[in-house]
Amino acid sequence: MKFSVLLVSSFLAASVFAAETVDRVLAVVNNEIVTASDLRSFEERTKKSAMIDDLLLFGKSVDSLKNNREAQLDYLINEKILASEIKRLNLSVTVERVEQEIRDMAKRNGMSRAQLMEAIKGQGMAASDYQAFLRERIERQSLIEQEITSKIRVSDEDVTAQFIKQNPSVGAGIYEYTLAHILFNSKKGGASSAEERAQAVLSKIRSGQSFDSLAEQNSEDPSFSQGGLLGTFKAGEFNKDMEAAVQKLNAGEVSQVLPTRGGFHIIKVVSKRLVADPRFDKEKDKIRNVLFEKAFQKHFQTWVEAKREDSFIRINK
Repeated sequence: MKFSVLLVSSFLAASVFAAETVDRVLAVVNNEIVTASDLRSFEERTKKSAMIDDLLLFGKSVDSLKNNREAQLDYLINEKILASEIKRLNLSVTVERVEQEIRDMAKRNGMSRAQLMEAIKGQGMAASDYQAFLRERIERQSLIEQEITSKIRVSDEDVTAQFIKQNPSVGAGIYEYTLAHILFNSKKGGASSAEERAQAVLSKIRSGQSFDSLAEQNSEDPSFSQGGLLGTFKAGEFNKDMEAAVQKLNAGEVSQVLPTRGGFHIIKVVSKRLVADPRFDKEKDKIRNVLFEKAFQKHFQTWVEAKREDSFIRINK
């Protein structure tokens, strides 16, 4: 009888030893443990990129985890940190919620639930593993929205400053000009004669005579509009020589005589105002998204580090 007890005891001791050997505790995180079998399972997950949460890579690639025991254990510890916070904040989701997400995903991809699960199986993932991964992803999204995303603000000033940084010669705004002109056509008596006529009219303007009246009396523009109105233009939309001349002028001021292909011009700036650069309008949403993503990555990593400091973590060497 004594021999039998010793035999049983020896068997139990061997079993416990085997269990400890097979599933040794590698780390304790609050009330959770990370075991050797967890690490082996995770090594298999690294072979399927879809089963790895990019958020916990902090900008690194999945390849950085492969054959890197320390990085893998660190990833698993961070998973346990998130799991602890999800429990603390009561953000766990039900099986029904996961199933609804699967059905919605299938619908978005134009297939049935069965077809979706078959496709997942074809990628080497068991349905139960995928459901568990999806549940974790939904819970983490809720956690992140509550703890991080909702607290990030990207202001219009931040977006403008980034655009100017990327386009230092442009700025976030450009000038819009409403211009009037008096044209002196070179075809009437040649270029020299046209320039003389232009200089004579410019002298009258400088002496205080009305630009509008002189334009009506002297303009040789076949498409003449009242007051010599030429139109409204944003920077970059009209003749470069004209723009170079008028960009130094304020509203109401008149340019020197400007030679162009069509003759000689006197330009008046009827109005001048700063408006949004079309390039800025086109790119601002993209810039805002990039800034938000950068802020998110920074805030998320800082948040995880803070939670690690607040947690009980013991790693068994």
